[in-house]
Formats: sequence, C-alpha cells, structure tokens
Amino acid sequence: MPEFNFTKSSYSTPSNECLEVARNIPGTIAIRDSKSPTGPILHLTPTTWTKFTATLNTP
Repeated sequence: MPEFNFTKSSYSTPSNECLEVARNIPGTIAIRDSKSPTGPILHLTPTTWTKFTATLNTP
C-alpha cells in the first residue's frame, strides 16, 4: 500500500471538520476525513477529482 501524504484544507474549522487530500501518488487522489485519519480512504482518478472540484465552484 502506498504511503499517502495528506494535506488538510485551509478551510478546515477549529473542530477539524474537513477533508484531507493526498496527491503524491501518480494516478490517484486519496481523500479522508480529518476527524478519522485511520478510517477509510476514498481513491479517485485525477480526472474524477477535477470534475468533482469543478462542481464545487459552480453557482
């Protein structure tokens, strides 16, 4: 299993209500809940991640 280097979003709240994202493994974007760092990890392709984040910026 690859070692992901997760980064917490700058939008994280003081109570850690945020996602952490790792983009250091080619071909995989890994996402986890910052409150549960040993919990499940969602793996996305870079294309899927780009489409997902684009929908967040759509009015």
